[in-house]
Amino acid sequence: MLKNKVAIVTGASRGIGKATAFKLAQHQVQVVLFSSSEEVMETAQELEHLGHRVLAVRGDVARESDVQSCVTQTIEQYGKVDILVNNAGIGFFKEVEATSLEEWQRLFAVNVQGVFLFTKAVLPYMKERGQGTIINIASDVARRTIPNGAAYTASKYAVQGFTGAVAQEVRKLGIRVGTINPGMVDTYFNNSIQGDPQKRDWLKAEDVADAVIYMASAPKHMVIDEVMLHPLIQEYPNV
Repeated sequence: MLKNKVAIVTGASRGIGKATAFKLAQHQVQVVLFSSSEEVMETAQELEHLGHRVLAVRGDVARESDVQSCVTQTIEQYGKVDILVNNAGIGFFKEVEATSLEEWQRLFAVNVQGVFLFTKAVLPYMKERGQGTIINIASDVARRTIPNGAAYTASKYAVQGFTGAVAQEVRKLGIRVGTINPGMVDTYFNNSIQGDPQKRDWLKAEDVADAVIYMASAPKHMVIDEVMLHPLIQEYPNV
């Protein structure tokens, strides 16, 4: 069902983005890796050594010229974009008074503006073909709030709202848009260490990648609006 489709994955150098790129490649998807980190080239080499054809592009999701360059290179090399996974994101947890304007602005630039720019860039090509799937990796805090997380929570609420509105705009054109909202995931998020023993019972990056596969491989007549997943050990208010 996914064979020979073309997918752009942002934040693809490590964590959820890297796991998603590997899962898509295993399903014979042509993967375009986008990241601001040099590590994206290492991820590309790993996939190529496994026999997968990939395109790796370095850039900033918050810079329109970088985003457009990635999409243009994708079209030039593959001729289409079937799937966009807006995964790139950053986060920190501070009281409002301890949060600087620069921190706030950068958080929204990556977490929200990046989603907007990539979505805007791929939509003309998806509309032209009358199909496409856009998957935005948000967070369970897109549906609830947490202390010391005003900036991060607000950015994920923005992604959730943006996703819902765009989904309504384009579903009549055959384009599906949805969110994946994970709880605690063992990644490098917030400058933590992936594989830390304290996070052994958290979700793995591959768990979220599996949710991406589930959403992307749904039958054409079906849209999965939202997937929420948590580790069994996580306690949280009803969402």
